[in-house]
Amino acid sequence: MLKNIIFWIITIVITLASVVYQRSTGPTYPLKGEATIGSETVKYKLLRSYDGPDNAEISIEEKSGKLNGTFSYKRYKSHDEWTETEMLHQGGKLVAYLPHQPPAGKVMYEITLSDGVNSVKITEKPVILRYKGAVPAGILIPHIILMFLAMLLSTRTGIEALTKGRHTFSFAVLTAVTLIGGGLILGPIVQKYAFGDYWTGWPAKGLFTFGDLTDNKTAIAFLFWPIAIYRLWKNKENRGWALVASIVML
Repeated sequence: MLKNIIFWIITIVITLASVVYQRSTGPTYPLKGEATIGSETVKYKLLRSYDGPDNAEISIEEKSGKLNGTFSYKRYKSHDEWTETEMLHQGGKLVAYLPHQPPAGKVMYEITLSDGVNSVKITEKPVILRYKGAVPAGILIPHIILMFLAMLLSTRTGIEALTKGRHTFSFAVLTAVTLIGGGLILGPIVQKYAFGDYWTGWPAKGLFTFGDLTDNKTAIAFLFWPIAIYRLWKNKENRGWALVASIVML
């Protein structure tokens, strides 16, 4: 009993750590940092994803009122010229707006701050923001829950396989079921709402085009589980594939 509790604690810690890592490094989450202009240091959190029906508001805190900002943007991978506009001082912030784009449309932007003497671009490279459609909570919440459970159960399967536990097969089956529900059924529905397509991974865009990374990762992660389940079904001692599938999933 104590050993089982310890295994579940380890499973939860690993899963939560991977979720935090994904959230902090994913390309859709706000880009955080700080920039120094003369004697002023500004912290920023810049949008990289937006699902509102209007223009995306880009803002940084600037309570001193000593800095001015120039906002430059253009559509990503386009021949557009850069559009420049002065950022507005509103409620202790410098604010600018990106023109609305259809789902999956991308706009790149950068901010230059000035104190009248010094002028600094606050990011090394332009920030890319992707627009998306709103996803109903009734679809999004079950998708998130099932994907979290799939990650949790996958990790637990790996630990069970590594310690030669007798429930490896059961955990592998539960992992596959939750991954099918969250990643292969609800995942494409979420993507349809957000970006207008059910599947944009390989080979949707062509045999020689890699396609969307998230779709491909989901497909690769899933493919290992039927193999692991089949090998365990043939022989409960064949835990190696379950461990491999768990590592690939992670």
